[in-house]
Amino acid sequence: MTEKRRLVAIDATRGIALVGMMAVHSLYESTEAGAPTLSFTMFGGRAAAAFAVLAGVTIAFLTGRRRVGRADARGQIVALATRALAIAVIGLTLGYTDASIAAVILPYYGVMFLLAIPLVFLPTWLVAVAAAALAGGVPVLMHFWLPHLPKPTLLNPTWSYLFHHPLSLLSELTVTGEYPALPWLVYLAVGIVIGRLKLSSVKVAAGLLVSGVVLAVGAAVTSSLLLDRWGGTLHIWLAQKESFLTTAETADVLRFGADGTVPTETWWWLAVDAPHTSTPPDLVGTTGTAVALLGALLLLGHVTQRHVRRVVRIVLAPLAAAGSMTLTLYTVHLMFINSDYDTYDAVLGYCLQVCAVLLIGLAWRATAGKGPLEALVSFLCVRARRLVTRSSVPRVPDGPPPPIGAMATVLRVPAPARSADR
Repeated sequence: MTEKRRLVAIDATRGIALVGMMAVHSLYESTEAGAPTLSFTMFGGRAAAAFAVLAGVTIAFLTGRRRVGRADARGQIVALATRALAIAVIGLTLGYTDASIAAVILPYYGVMFLLAIPLVFLPTWLVAVAAAALAGGVPVLMHFWLPHLPKPTLLNPTWSYLFHHPLSLLSELTVTGEYPALPWLVYLAVGIVIGRLKLSSVKVAAGLLVSGVVLAVGAAVTSSLLLDRWGGTLHIWLAQKESFLTTAETADVLRFGADGTVPTETWWWLAVDAPHTSTPPDLVGTTGTAVALLGALLLLGHVTQRHVRRVVRIVLAPLAAAGSMTLTLYTVHLMFINSDYDTYDAVLGYCLQVCAVLLIGLAWRATAGKGPLEALVSFLCVRARRLVTRSSVPRVPDGPPPPIGAMATVLRVPAPARSADR
């Protein structure tokens, strides 16, 4: 698989995640009978998780797809921190939008990127171990912490809230909010591991597909066994009278998911596999669907039959184009659904938005290349990294040039060896 086809698969996965997140924001969650709709069943929790896993893949690509060494540490830290700050600034600027329509994930992403910085200095196997430890350990820690932390507002973070309640906002972005950065660090860790793999290999692509399916199915089966066969659901309902949730709200959490966390009245809540619950089954299952999707699209890049390959290329091209500028298109999508221009019914409005982002992505990639917000963030990261690395280069003292050996010491390279015949 060529580098271009590998990047197309990654961008197309990101494009599908964008379309899925738009479906969650724009389409109905439940049917008239009160059951989850097909779109919510497919994309609820999974689209956002796929975005986060791909954010980890991006971090791996930004750091050279390998463990960051000491020589590159300062530049990489500053570049990643600058990216985190830029994304958080965009997210806080979107804080005027209505969280009941769509919760803005970007401020949470800013914290996630900061928390992920230590991971880039670890070997790949240790990042994988950290992902597993986070998936199993953080939900348990949150079960202890949540009763002692401020109640989240579950509103979109704003500049005003940052200035007036910085600690409460930090608590919400990290632990108690809609997309809590600490448990969601699992997704970024998995993405970093994936980004360091040889993604051009058909074996790696097949391995991602199979392992993703195993994780997703295993999480669902485990949750079902714990809740249905071993009485977890019964214990949750027995503890409901001590919960801050009403009976109807408890039923909604079990069926449709939560707002980032689950109640702490009983440990059985940690067995729930529902969107945005941040439980081990939720984290593992949504990680699995994201990994399987990426593996499937990478495998499509290995199709050799000419006509099938042409169809694959035609289908993936607009998704990849949109996926290459998701920060811009996600921002435009949020602004649109919160504006007076969104006067369409759910299905028509969603279809028009999907067509718009696919066409805009194709047109922009063919003419301008990077999306405007993507270009801005990249520019800031490059400038910040150059500023730091330039200031850390040792200066050569003024005056006559030093001998070769001394110059080699200043530049930290070995002096040329003298040949034996001199």
